Amino acid sequence: MQKLCIRIFYKLGTRLYKILLLLALLIALGFVFLYSSTWSHKIWDNDPDRGAATVTNDLFGDHFDKVVYLNQGWDNKDSLWFYSTTQGSDLIPYDFFIALEQADQSEAFSSTENMNRYRYLPQKPTSSNPDGLPVGLVADIYQGKKYMGFTCAACHTSQINYNGTGIRIDGNQAAADMDSFMKDLESSLKATLNEIAEKDQSGKWKKRNPIGERGKRFIAAVLDRGDYDNEEEILEDLRKFSLRIGTYNFINRSPVKYGYGRLDAFGRIFNRVLQHVVTADEMRALLRNTLTEEELNTVLPGFEKVLNDQNREHIIEHLVELLTVKQQLALKDKLFNKPTAPVSYPFLWDTPQHDYLQWNGIAANSGEGPIGRNTGEVIGVFGTLDWSEKPGWTISSVIGGQGFGDSHISFKSSVDSHNLRLLESQLAHLQSPSWNDATEKGGLPELDEKRVIRGEPLFDEYCASCHQNIVRDDPDRHVIANFTKLDAVGTDKTMALNAGGAGYAGILTNQYVDMGVGSLYLKDRTYVAALLTKADLNVVATPDPDKWFFQRWADWAHDLFVAYKENTVKTSLKMGDYDASTTAAPLAQLMAYKGRSLNGIWATAPYLHNGSVPTLYDLLLPAKKEAGDKPETEYRPAKFITGSREFDDKKVGFKSAGYEGFVFDTGVTNNSNSGHEYGTRKMTPEERLDLLEYLKSL
Repeated sequence: MQKLCIRIFYKLGTRLYKILLLLALLIALGFVFLYSSTWSHKIWDNDPDRGAATVTNDLFGDHFDKVVYLNQGWDNKDSLWFYSTTQGSDLIPYDFFIALEQADQSEAFSSTENMNRYRYLPQKPTSSNPDGLPVGLVADIYQGKKYMGFTCAACHTSQINYNGTGIRIDGNQAAADMDSFMKDLESSLKATLNEIAEKDQSGKWKKRNPIGERGKRFIAAVLDRGDYDNEEEILEDLRKFSLRIGTYNFINRSPVKYGYGRLDAFGRIFNRVLQHVVTADEMRALLRNTLTEEELNTVLPGFEKVLNDQNREHIIEHLVELLTVKQQLALKDKLFNKPTAPVSYPFLWDTPQHDYLQWNGIAANSGEGPIGRNTGEVIGVFGTLDWSEKPGWTISSVIGGQGFGDSHISFKSSVDSHNLRLLESQLAHLQSPSWNDATEKGGLPELDEKRVIRGEPLFDEYCASCHQNIVRDDPDRHVIANFTKLDAVGTDKTMALNAGGAGYAGILTNQYVDMGVGSLYLKDRTYVAALLTKADLNVVATPDPDKWFFQRWADWAHDLFVAYKENTVKTSLKMGDYDASTTAAPLAQLMAYKGRSLNGIWATAPYLHNGSVPTLYDLLLPAKKEAGDKPETEYRPAKFITGSREFDDKKVGFKSAGYEGFVFDTGVTNNSNSGHEYGTRKMTPEERLDLLEYLKSL
């Protein structure tokens, strides 16, 4: 008996030893993956020019023979990693983007000249960017397919041209015209599709015979890259993405033209959430409330077939094919919000050190905040959202607050939370650009130190109460935003007001979301901001589906732990003059705009949150004439031109006249240049120049 017990315990001990050994091996492998994925970018692309290409023939007359970088705390590897690291954006199959021609000519859509037309910064091929795509346009692999999408750098990298030198500024607001880019991309896709296929009498696409020359070139180029096996696969994806991008443009059509350097990012993020949470039952109800009985009888059978044949997350796209333009417009107005509040892309230095982010402070930066808000950004820039209802519950659904019910919503997506965490960590080392550094490396005029000294007390008098003065390279700096009510600051209200937009709760119905003043029960039509918050939480709670099981969960746990550990920002009250949120008005505190630190402000034209003032000098002028103004009083320009990167060192901004760029008309609704006139009528012309010189020194 004793020997038998010894043998049993020996066998159990041996098995336990093997199990523990296997677990130790798995843990070790997990740490190897974590370490390699966390630090591999540190030894990646080290091109001495950071990949920057020059442009000699610019559509607006700009020119630069060389590109220089300022000392912002990043080296070559850091910049190139920022430019080329995916965050999970899947706009279009990668090979399609490389092979696609422009709609009205045979030149490649991705050519340097065409990308520069949209003001995406040109790059030459390097090891991390072998096809020489512009800054921030990158490859992403999701579920075995390769896509081209956007990363942070596309909207947050800029260039200032001065006397033939291009001064690249990492983390700065871009001059990109994404709206025109998307519309032209749709046109190019449709022009190509129409040469390859046509609709038959039943409305189905079939291959043309013969295929047009453009179509032949496209198919040959895509097949040559090796990711597609035959023409049928190409045709199917070409049809799908042509429809997808066309639907996106249709949903987000705005009566306000954006132009260069502006986008209603939140309006478009809101609409992508609404598009992917809507349920079939909600769509049936909307159709019944929108269409006549005759129209309904025509549309509903096709709609039901879409539900049976297609993934539900794309029902809006497939429904568009069944409706007339008039019907589409009526449905769009009931389902989506109009993105009518284009704003400048925010600059990113000091972002990890901020307490609240975005122009109206909609994003808190404490806790897991950075991963959550960046997840929302990827949702807006074409992350693949494979959201669907599944039986039972999962660890992710419980963490996402869905409970232990009989079913849950899977928030599987292409959003790369791991890279989002790494990108945020790298931003912690980014510093604002220095005018003195730009003088040394880019040839800008030296500061007038006497004016700088005279300007400092003017800054203290008119600016310091809202704009905290910080040391740009202080590793322990904290940026505390100061908020001002909409009526008090006087600038265009649309961005803040649109934050209160509403939409159908859809698959999020019957769930709760913390609004800071209590939990909101999601039902029927509710705040889209609340739906986005809930969606962000669940996406973050869902590990990366492209990784094998152990690495998937190890990365997920590690990223959340490090995000909390690295984030020095704690939950805090907002500072300033604003209306606090209440249970009756949970979004009240968003009806205000923030004043942030102005270090590097000289490089961030145009000014005000909606980009309605071309230069820093113009910002120090009153917006319009008032009683009592002297006859010689200057005012902010009512119209100006955007698009040029040529720097005006006198007024501190970009060239705003004398070329055929985008005409910014401040008389257009939501383009107002009013407000923020603190001291503008009190200062003498000399004092204004003194304050301008001090602002350049920050």
